Amino acid sequence: MSPPVKTRVLFVCIGNSCRSQMAEGFARAYGEDVMIAASAGLAPALGVAQDTIRTMDEKNIDVHDQFPKGIQHLGRAAQFDLTINMSGFGLPDDVTGPTRTWDVEDPIGEDYETYCKVRDQIEGLVMSLILELRRARH
Repeated sequence: MSPPVKTRVLFVCIGNSCRSQMAEGFARAYGEDVMIAASAGLAPALGVAQDTIRTMDEKNIDVHDQFPKGIQHLGRAAQFDLTINMSGFGLPDDVTGPTRTWDVEDPIGEDYETYCKVRDQIEGLVMSLILELRRARH
């Protein structure tokens, strides 16, 4: 019997420096059994925000090796079963398949407490998605 197929999920925000990096980190840490997570940005930043790294470290999730990338960086061969859009903007036409919108504040330029609030909101949303995917398997 072959193992169940994992859902390929793409998390998108503007710079791929905060929100989508947090979501990818939580998805990899908590949902590896049901999903393969990736992240991208509509206009990738130069690096992952230091407060993103710091807030995720507080949850014992290491995102130090993650880096901002555009959707085009993933290549045409990158097909996703679900795209989660946190950017607040429309997605490029080459993003096909089911999409969901998560209304999550962009913490760039905000204080550290805002980063923590955003991180905790994303953690809850990712956990809900993981539970949904696990239920769908049974």
